[in-house]
Amino acid sequence: MQAFAQMPPTLYAYIMTKRELLKIYWFAIVATLIIFALVGWNLGLGALLTVLVLTLLETTFSADNAVINSKVLVTMSPFWQRMFLTVGIFIAVFVVRFVLPIFIVMASGHLSFSQVIDLALNHPDEYGHELEKSESVIYAFGGTFLVMIALSYFIDYEKKTHWLGFFEKYLGKLGKIDNITTFFMLLGAILLYFTVDQSHQTTVLFAAITATTLHIGLDVLGAALGNKATMKKNAVVATGWAGLASFMYLEVLDASFSLDGVIGAFAITNSVILIIAGLGTGAVWVRAMTIHLVRSDVLEKYVYLSNGAHWAIGFLGAVMLLHLYGIVLPEWFVGSLGLVFISSAVWWSVFRARRMS
Repeated sequence: MQAFAQMPPTLYAYIMTKRELLKIYWFAIVATLIIFALVGWNLGLGALLTVLVLTLLETTFSADNAVINSKVLVTMSPFWQRMFLTVGIFIAVFVVRFVLPIFIVMASGHLSFSQVIDLALNHPDEYGHELEKSESVIYAFGGTFLVMIALSYFIDYEKKTHWLGFFEKYLGKLGKIDNITTFFMLLGAILLYFTVDQSHQTTVLFAAITATTLHIGLDVLGAALGNKATMKKNAVVATGWAGLASFMYLEVLDASFSLDGVIGAFAITNSVILIIAGLGTGAVWVRAMTIHLVRSDVLEKYVYLSNGAHWAIGFLGAVMLLHLYGIVLPEWFVGSLGLVFISSAVWWSVFRARRMS
């Protein structure tokens, strides 16, 4: 400790920063090395390159997911933050990216569990085709859930931080009207029903209403369990059942983000093993990025970051809904525009801070 104390302040801060980063990212680094080694050793260099590409895509295009996650995670107790990094990773990698698509294919294709497992492991081309036939459910549910998250954030009369000036202020004023967000989403579900392909009408309506109901249900659950919270640094920290409600919200959010990525991954490879390895590794890094954002108080330093992330989420939700009409934007464009929202919000936050100083 004396050696540390005698170091120049700049060097000391540098070393401490590196140590803190290692504490946050060590699991992601170790998991990545193990997964990459197993893939490279057993499946070859080509498979390893595919997994690397999927990992980079998942990590890069999920920057807005990490920001929204951190906004929720900062309100959770240390116990539930650990659960997010341990149990949550298992759910994200195995349940969301492997098990959930299997159940979706079972429901849409009227197949048994064993039949879908056989397709996934032994006939990946057929499995990918069956999963594509479930696109209407995935896009209607995911798009509705993400758009509702964005609307719930902006349509808030008590919201004080407005990035896009007049437009966000106008949306905030709508929050004075009770249940306005629910009205918009149910109206949207009805419009989807009457405008999508007739063969998907009932499926799309059911998926959209389910997403709306689930979002409202999670809010109700969080409010009902909100008394199970403590105060920490003048902020409410969710513990106990309230922490569980926040944890469940994060997992549903991750599922909404990830299912379209699973479908998109089949454009790169038909191997379910490689998709799970690549997207799963990316999910681990997104979890670590979320913890980094929480520990470094990024949301406090960059006041418009949350706004930018919610605009990115709303855009992604709208893109998913456009899939229902056969309008498919390039994945590189969707991911890049999300990063533009995030980087612009950061730049504008810095500009604001300098102007006010």
